[in-house]
Amino acid sequence: MIDLKDRNYCPTLEEIGAYIQNSVFQDFCSEIKETYKCSEKIEYSCCSMEPGWNVKFKKSGKSLCTIYPRESFFTAMVVIGRKEKESVEELLPACTSRLQEIYKETKEGNGQRWLMIDLEDKDSMYHDVLRLIKIRSTR
Repeated sequence: MIDLKDRNYCPTLEEIGAYIQNSVFQDFCSEIKETYKCSEKIEYSCCSMEPGWNVKFKKSGKSLCTIYPRESFFTAMVVIGRKEKESVEELLPACTSRLQEIYKETKEGNGQRWLMIDLEDKDSMYHDVLRLIKIRSTR
């Protein structure tokens, strides 16, 4: 098993997938890569709240999402900025009540909300996150 806090060893996407042990992670990554024709960037974060390796997806230099690996699930962080806010708020009523709660509970700072969304199943929340990323990619 890899140690996600060991900054001296950069894991591969496959090793991160083996750590998570949930096929939803591979499905999510494949969907992002195919839809946006981008590749992942595995980075080590020294952030005091979330130290360790994570997976970032960017398109044309713009962050689409960052994935934080967990055991049996992962957390997708999607930043909603000023450009995305109106579109996301129009979409919210059609999203899961849990995503609406996350949006409401996430404090806005500098015109941004950093939504931290746990994904374990290929359910409505999974599809909501993909819709947020789509909005982010077009703004």
